[in-house]
Amino acid sequence: MAKKATVRKADIPKRAIAAALELAEERGWRRVSLHDIAERAGVTLGDLHGQFSSRDAILSAFVRGIDAQVLKSVDAEDAAESPRHRLFAVIMKRFDALAPHKPAIAAIVGDCGGDMFTAALSLCRLISSMTLMLEAAGISSAGLRGALRTKGLAVIYCATVRVWLSDDSADMAKTMAALDRYLDCAERFQTRRRGRAPRAGTATA
Repeated sequence: MAKKATVRKADIPKRAIAAALELAEERGWRRVSLHDIAERAGVTLGDLHGQFSSRDAILSAFVRGIDAQVLKSVDAEDAAESPRHRLFAVIMKRFDALAPHKPAIAAIVGDCGGDMFTAALSLCRLISSMTLMLEAAGISSAGLRGALRTKGLAVIYCATVRVWLSDDSADMAKTMAALDRYLDCAERFQTRRRGRAPRAGTATA
């Protein structure tokens, strides 16, 4: 058996993520093992395990990379816009970052639906990412209100992802329309909720 070429330790994460996404697109996520990823990345299983203990750890690293890419792309000039406009722009930047990996993401999402362990990890990753997206839009994620905003955005994002996965338009028009609609609904809900809130100093039963 031919000996694998030496790969720098610093290059292993990038190669592993690329290999995992390629394999997911080709054969579906359920059929991809750590051994498969190591083979495709051109590294030993031991070297791969030194960086990632599981396939889910590789997915987490991919998501963190997308988070970082979005944060770097946030335009300081958007600070003058409304919070809703900024949030819309940030989420669309996220879809821009995900676009090159869309077939792999579709395969992973399709295969992870019935896996409760992966679903739980995905939820943790999602909440972490949505917290960062709120902060990138200049919207606080702190405290109880921040937690509610984060959960609300997670619901909106998941609904928009479903549209994005089937959106074959070059300009993501369907995705933008869906996100705009969901944000409008959230804004109206928040306005109604504020209207029902008791005024300061008003006694409540």
